[in-house]
Amino acid sequence: MEIKQLTKAEEEVMQILWQLNEGTIKELLDGFSVKVPAYNTVATVLKVLKKKGIVDNKSMGNTYVYYPLISKEQYSSYQMKYLMTNYFGGSFARFANFFAKDNDMTLEDLEAMLKESESK
Repeated sequence: MEIKQLTKAEEEVMQILWQLNEGTIKELLDGFSVKVPAYNTVATVLKVLKKKGIVDNKSMGNTYVYYPLISKEQYSSYQMKYLMTNYFGGSFARFANFFAKDNDMTLEDLEAMLKESESK
């Protein structure tokens, strides 16, 4: 399955859906902590996500329950590859150098990060 880039609004909805594993629009709305969007806005975002093949739904009575078709880990992996390819020319060394400078990381921090990624 080809994963597509999500907009900020789509990603916000997906973060809540990944947390819930599945949910109705009402349950998704309850997951917003700061600015709660309108019911119709979330419904529209879910319709677009379904069209993109990111979520699907099942009917339960007179409502729909939505669930993700990709995991948060799959999307995170896609995002990292996208970032590496489009911003660092596919070079992990360039990415690590940028990340280390931008976050004032030590060599020990980088080594720990690499060890953690190798253990997964």
